[in-house]
Amino acid sequence: MKIAFFDSGLGGITVLNQAMKQLPHEDFLYFADTLHVPYGTKSKDEVNQYVKSSIDRIIQEDVKAIVIACNTATSIAVSELRSSYKIPIIGMEPAVKPAIEMNRTSGKRVLVLATTLTLKQDKYAELVSRVDDQYIVDSLPLPELVLYCESLMFDQKIITDYFNRVFSEFDLSIYGTIVLGCTHYPFYKATLQSILPSHIQIVDGSKGTIKRLTEVLKNQDQLSLHGHSDIKFLCSNNDPAYIKKMELALAFLQNEA
Repeated sequence: MKIAFFDSGLGGITVLNQAMKQLPHEDFLYFADTLHVPYGTKSKDEVNQYVKSSIDRIIQEDVKAIVIACNTATSIAVSELRSSYKIPIIGMEPAVKPAIEMNRTSGKRVLVLATTLTLKQDKYAELVSRVDDQYIVDSLPLPELVLYCESLMFDQKIITDYFNRVFSEFDLSIYGTIVLGCTHYPFYKATLQSILPSHIQIVDGSKGTIKRLTEVLKNQDQLSLHGHSDIKFLCSNNDPAYIKKMELALAFLQNEA
């Protein structure tokens, strides 16, 4: 049986890539809701409907767990999904807590980069209020970065110019950690590292998510020892060109390592 990963588009491939590193003996399915990408600019009700429809389709495959590899979809839909399906469903949230712990003694602030919709959700506000006892978290929406990623735009100069523009009003010297709160954003981690001050660390939720997935599978005695990291790609508009795009995106990440 496969482990399924779900996102509106290419972003969740960053989480799939992490799973392939941590769980090399599993096989995987990746489903992108290409009919409705990106989620970050849609309404809450729309996203809820799109996620439910996508999970219904994924359930028809031979899967043993589903990772909602999208912070926006998790914040809106994961509670309802868990009450509707018996299969384990692993969600994601911005890695705010570990980022705060990394800065606890430094006096530096934390900057969370995410989609507009994620930052608007009560779930995000509750997360920050729960863990940010020093009031050091700031947030910045970067919806354009999702569109760049969906276009496989990895041109160093264009992306560097974009980051320089969005950070132009920030004093980066006061930040110790930047959180990549959208699964599309780790595609640009190397570019970010090249322009940020050297003292800034970059974190995302992928490792923690796959750690949690591993624990759940282990507790249910469903960890595989015989898979070969085989991947089946699917998308909601059944577009062969997008399937190829997903393969290229994964290859890009693997070459970055």
